[in-house]
Amino acid sequence: MPHDLGSTLVLWAGAWGVAILVALVGSLLRARQGATGAAPEEIEETRPARPAASQPGVVSYRDRLRGGLAKSRAVFAERLTAAFGRGSARDADLEALEEVLIEGDVGVRATQDLLAGLRGLPAEQRNAAGMTRALRSRMRALLADVPPETASLPKTPWVVLVVGVNGVGKTTTIGKLAARHRAAGRSVLLVAGDTFRAAAIEQLGVWAERADCQIVKQGPGSDPSSVVFDGMSAAVARGVDVVLIDTAGRLHTKVNLMEELKKVRRVVDRVLPGAPHEVLLVVDATTGQNAVSQARTFAGAVDVTGVILTKLDGSARGGVVVAISHELGLPVRYVGVGESVADLQPFDPDAYVDALLAAE
Repeated sequence: MPHDLGSTLVLWAGAWGVAILVALVGSLLRARQGATGAAPEEIEETRPARPAASQPGVVSYRDRLRGGLAKSRAVFAERLTAAFGRGSARDADLEALEEVLIEGDVGVRATQDLLAGLRGLPAEQRNAAGMTRALRSRMRALLADVPPETASLPKTPWVVLVVGVNGVGKTTTIGKLAARHRAAGRSVLLVAGDTFRAAAIEQLGVWAERADCQIVKQGPGSDPSSVVFDGMSAAVARGVDVVLIDTAGRLHTKVNLMEELKKVRRVVDRVLPGAPHEVLLVVDATTGQNAVSQARTFAGAVDVTGVILTKLDGSARGGVVVAISHELGLPVRYVGVGESVADLQPFDPDAYVDALLAAE
């Protein structure tokens, strides 16, 4: 082969090789972009979703609540059908209903009040449809009304003290509340008052970054009251809209720890008279009647103004909402029906009763 022809063929083959390589690389990049929805350099850190109200096309609150109460609703539906499915309801049917209400953690007092109303129904209403309607109506009447969320706060800074026992999800709940306030355009300061767990301080710091909030913290083992004093002082000086104070989880039966919580509350009031404006107790819905005991003790110690029920989606004991609200007179302010920020929602009593007792 002549020398110039051989050189030409080598160059020609090399050019084709480069073209094929470029095509393969381009194809791989396009495939990766299609899988992720963005080119590699456009991929950003995943952050918690904004609350449902700020996202178009999201699942409605009622649907979220209905999904979260699926386990509880299945139990109630089965037993209601068994009790009221024979035509005219008998005393034995009401006894069966009493069992299902207590087993669903509606509570003894609330159950007695519900049944008293059902026993007083006229004969023509003592059938499946009439009894179910009466049960829904009376259950709704036992639930304390919840003040709606408003665009403006009564006072600024609006100070919220968050309390509860270990493991109920206080820190995560505070992060979700912070995200809700930030979505409403408010400035938020988080106070890491749980100084017993280094992980709690770190976790709250992550939420502060994700929700674009300020945070005041000290090292593990610091005096909680000192951290709260610094946080309140900073909030007043900086003019923030909302202060969310985390506290260490504590057993409601430990007197010394409850006394410490009272001290934290006094410090808040000393820096800003009249604060905290809300004391929210976080309870785990899966604990049933133990949640009622917790609420009663905390309410006596620090004047709880409302309850946040977490893990409602993982419990067949959804009736505990009625027990807390009726027995203690405390409004359930928020319920958690999932892991995302959007799954922490203001409690709607009407939607709750519909989700708990509606037929599938």
